Order: sequence, then structure tokens, then C-alpha cells
Amino acid sequence: MAKLTSEEIAEKLKALPGWEMRDNAIAKRFRFREFMDGIRFVDRIAEIAEAADHHPDILINYTRITFICSTHSEGGVTEKDFRLARQIEDAARDAGTS
Repeated sequence: MAKLTSEEIAEKLKALPGWEMRDNAIAKRFRFREFMDGIRFVDRIAEIAEAADHHPDILINYTRITFICSTHSEGGVTEKDFRLARQIEDAARDAGTS
């Protein structure tokens, strides 16, 4: 899958509020009420990522979880990253997160 241009990434980010370009990746931080709420969300995203065979970097800072998506084999952001980001957003909506 081909790496997207910065213009393509900027355009696609418009449809994903809160996501931003960060060092050859797209990223977003989610906040949870309790630590275990965030951990349960990470577990849910891990299942989604495994099914897609595309795994984000995940940073856990107490009640703040950051997902960083990049296609390492392409050296940047591809459509796979945006598909995963949309799936993360869908899961977040279902979980009632911000």
C-alpha cells in the first residue's frame, strides 16, 4: 500500500476530529474517567488491530490513551492507518469516550 502525500493526509484528517499528523504517523489522545476504562478500551482496540493485521503504537498515561498509527513497512501513513483510525473512532463512540 502506497504512502500518502502530506496533502492527502491533511485532507483525510479533516474527517477525523482530534487526529493529527505527528512524525510520519497520525495520532489521537483519548481520555477516560477511570484507569480501567482506558485499559478495557485498549483491549478492544487490540482485538480490532489484530483482526486487521495492522497494529498501532499505544501510549498509556493513567486515564489518557494515545494511539499512533503508521505503516512502518511504507515509512509513513497509508490508507491502512486511516482505516484503523476510523475503527478506533467507531469504538470510541460506542464506548462514549472523548
